[in-house]
Amino acid sequence: MSTSEPSTPQFAAPTAEPTPWQAGLLVTAFAAILTTCALYGFGIALANVHPALAVVINLVAVGGTAPTVWGWRAIPVVRWVALGIGVGVVVGWLGLLISAV
Repeated sequence: MSTSEPSTPQFAAPTAEPTPWQAGLLVTAFAAILTTCALYGFGIALANVHPALAVVINLVAVGGTAPTVWGWRAIPVVRWVALGIGVGVVVGWLGLLISAV
């Protein structure tokens, strides 16, 4: 009889998949374009009614969606959409500021 320890199966360490930069940046750009167009169009339409209304509604809308989008950062695929939404909000607001001046 041998006194060796029973053999345990050897498992390979899980390999992490590489970051899909091309597809992710494409999704980010698409989400940014959609968000920019929606925010700018909605802001211009509201500014035609009253400029203060446009500012208040934009702040409420972005403030309301921010916690949800912030939580998406941890989900591997959806983080690209969250980045696009963030970029789109900034670009949309800059577009509204430039058109207001």
